[in-house]
Amino acid sequence: MSATISFSPRNRLLSALPPDDLARLRPRLDQVELAPRMILHAPDEPIDAVHFPETGWISMLTMLESGDSAEVGLVGREGMVGLPLLLGTDRSPFEAMVQAGGTALRLPAEAFRQALDQNAALRTLLLRYTLAFNVQVAQTAACNGRHQIEQRLARWMLMAHDRSDGDGFPMTHEFLSTMLGVRRAGVTVAAGALQRAGLIRYERGRMFVTDRDGLEAGSCDCFDLVRREYERLLGKAG
Repeated sequence: MSATISFSPRNRLLSALPPDDLARLRPRLDQVELAPRMILHAPDEPIDAVHFPETGWISMLTMLESGDSAEVGLVGREGMVGLPLLLGTDRSPFEAMVQAGGTALRLPAEAFRQALDQNAALRTLLLRYTLAFNVQVAQTAACNGRHQIEQRLARWMLMAHDRSDGDGFPMTHEFLSTMLGVRRAGVTVAAGALQRAGLIRYERGRMFVTDRDGLEAGSCDCFDLVRREYERLLGKAG
């Protein structure tokens, strides 16, 4: 069920818009619930709306011929799901799947296209976000090919922590293996090492970040590179 929003958006892209531009966009936005495993768009199928997450986050997954999948990007309150509509097409090769449930502000595809034509500030902001997201996707590919599982897991935990409202979030080793594109046994070993070092805690299907600074030190430099690029293009998170 959806409802017309009557509060300031928690999505950082929308909150960065000039007040008059946000006011024009606001009546077209609906707040919707994002349930875990919900598919916002499937590969090569029409995208009927864009979503601006406020809480929770969405995994962008590439689907392999074997039926396996791997995460290529993560979208939370800093971003938007549905970028192909900004770029003039209504289809994506990726699946957008809700990983951590929350809420988002939904804008139908046609209303989004109209808003882009009428709102130069929105278009400019989203193009800058697109560049930042592309950096994340490219760095994820490089990271997966070059760095150890433990470093990659630390990086992923930091990204999830940045998009979470607290230090803990639902996660299983099986799901993490999909996100990182590795076997579950590898994730179990890496998570065990991080937990023994006091950096994370895992219990009953939930992961907790217990030492943020230590986790950053244990991560590869990919995390900081992507963070700096987001800050350069979009400013620091408030």
